Amino acid sequence: MTKEALKKMAVQAIEKHRETIIKTAKSIWAEPEEGYREYKTAQKVEEIFADWGIPYEKGLAVTGIKGRLKGGQDGPTVCVMGELDAVCNPGHPDADPESGMVHACGHASQIAWLLGAGFGLKDLIASVSGNVVLFAVPAEEYLNLSFRQQLKDEGKIKYFGGKQELIRLGAFDDVDLALMCHAYSEDSGKSMFIPTSSNGFVGKSAKFLGRTSHAGFAPEKGINALNAFNVALSAIHAQRETFRDEDKVRVHPVLTKGGEGVNNVPSDVRTEMYVRAATVEAIRDANRKVDRALKAGAMGIGTQVEIVNTPGYLPLIQENILSDLWVSNSNALLGEEHVHFIGHSGASTDMGDVTHILPGIHPFSGGFHGMMHGSDFQVDDEEMAYLIPAKLYAMTVIDLLYDDAQAARRILQNVTPALSKDEYLALLDSFAYTQRWSEDE
Repeated sequence: MTKEALKKMAVQAIEKHRETIIKTAKSIWAEPEEGYREYKTAQKVEEIFADWGIPYEKGLAVTGIKGRLKGGQDGPTVCVMGELDAVCNPGHPDADPESGMVHACGHASQIAWLLGAGFGLKDLIASVSGNVVLFAVPAEEYLNLSFRQQLKDEGKIKYFGGKQELIRLGAFDDVDLALMCHAYSEDSGKSMFIPTSSNGFVGKSAKFLGRTSHAGFAPEKGINALNAFNVALSAIHAQRETFRDEDKVRVHPVLTKGGEGVNNVPSDVRTEMYVRAATVEAIRDANRKVDRALKAGAMGIGTQVEIVNTPGYLPLIQENILSDLWVSNSNALLGEEHVHFIGHSGASTDMGDVTHILPGIHPFSGGFHGMMHGSDFQVDDEEMAYLIPAKLYAMTVIDLLYDDAQAARRILQNVTPALSKDEYLALLDSFAYTQRWSEDE
């Protein structure tokens, strides 16, 4: 059978199961769950895998579930991924009333694409050389860090990002190439968006400890931790002119605790922030400058400060040959006028971590309107939001594994991953450290 005939067969199979795919996506949308707590969503995936009769592993990195389709001949393994978790936005009209979670990042659609690709490929997998992993992965959204720290303290995870943890556990050891599509917003319509790269980041928190006193009667007897934070924030702003344009640096803090009460000099003030940039070197450089700024705030006012750094996500490395295959299939389904090249993205994803150890891509799909993570984010084109990326997954897998997997083998011969698994884990660990400063030390 020709490659084009296999693609046509896959697309027809996805169309045949369109009601199941759309129904599953809407069911997941209706029951959003936080990262590392996606039990209901994982159960929906497991039930479909069981109905297919395909082997799977579950409980990977707490909730991940990994199915496998075995090809007719030996060859590389291509991983198709969908993310299980939701974001927290209590202001969204579809947010869970108790948790505030909602699929305003489009992950419900990702699971539909993952399952749709499986529907498209399962009956023709014997015609290709290699295997397909269908991987529903947890905890892409980097949030509720106190809960993730609890899981870490309990020995259930080491890293806060789901794909990071799966890499550590060896769940990608048998994968050669990876495909991961994400929702795009801002009235994106029936279009596909192709990035070249994205920012990575490190997570930071800081705690300023001063001395409280009566804010009206004796403020001079206190040491104002909120002022220390304000000095630190000004020092961060003063560093911005040192950030090179090409490094795409973003530093965005929030104040998580501003003091104990309006009638007291604040003695305990806390902040969290991301330090983002386009390269690992730029992240390190900006992160050092922010550390200095935080210490400067404490030194200037005379507080103590504790700075905790947590590994975030690495910048995305978009593999060009693999991306070209995705673009070619997008052109065939949508027309070239609906395929847009968007350059570098300032956002971050743990798919960046995966692309440091093996070739991968992370395109974006239209079919949505409103701002990603925003209260107005919704599906507005069911064909695009639930079905077309599933077809593109299946078509691209066929491109990779057809004819003794020549396309996949060519990529693997030409691409040397940026890091080995051991080097990657060592890099992550290098971003995990705590610093303290006080006048007494």
